[in-house]
Amino acid sequence: MARPSKYNAEFRSDAVALWRASAGRRTFRDVAADLNINPETLCTWVRDAEAGTAPGRGTEAEGVQAELARLRAETARLLKAEKEWQLEREILRRAAAYFAKEMK
Repeated sequence: MARPSKYNAEFRSDAVALWRASAGRRTFRDVAADLNINPETLCTWVRDAEAGTAPGRGTEAEGVQAELARLRAETARLLKAEKEWQLEREILRRAAAYFAKEMK
């Protein structure tokens, strides 16, 4: 899983707004240098904002997907265990019936 960003959502939103305000006059590199961040980072934030994805939400979505995968695996394991328990109970029920019949 990706490490958490050291930039908060407010800073990222402000950086995107600053770039949009100066679009056409300044490059990603110029704006990023003023903010002391990597130009590619700023470019990614702008791309995410234009796609409608809130900055920093990618890691949250990845976390949700990882949790979903973990829960699906756990559900599959529990269903398999339930089938095994049902088989064990059936064997014990038949054994109890057999021995009860022998006792009579």
